[in-house]
Amino acid sequence: MAEKFYTLASFEFPADVQVLKGKLESEGVPVFLKDENTLNSDPLISSAIGGVRVQVYSRDKERAKAIYDEIRSYALDKYGNPVICPNCKAQKSETYYESKGLFHKLFPFFEKRKYKCLNCGMITKP
Repeated sequence: MAEKFYTLASFEFPADVQVLKGKLESEGVPVFLKDENTLNSDPLISSAIGGVRVQVYSRDKERAKAIYDEIRSYALDKYGNPVICPNCKAQKSETYYESKGLFHKLFPFFEKRKYKCLNCGMITKP
């Protein structure tokens, strides 16, 4: 029977994945890196293909998410304090870019930074 995969996270650069991969494997969770070799050969296409995706077996999903939550770093404001969600008051936000429109797809660095709460899903501006 074919195993199903769950995409745990996506990273822009292949080197950013190695800490998470090492931690998951040290905890006995098999890890698969989708598009790692593609981005090693041409890193400029990272945003076009969605970066390197960290995948685990679906049966290991909850365990992998718990391990990732232990080591992941959350968004900080310009003063170095954790970004607090105005909706649920959680301090678990990540930087978020919508990339709506052709201009922001071609030039993503011009898009204003937003934060997405990983607890309730609310998107806020700084």
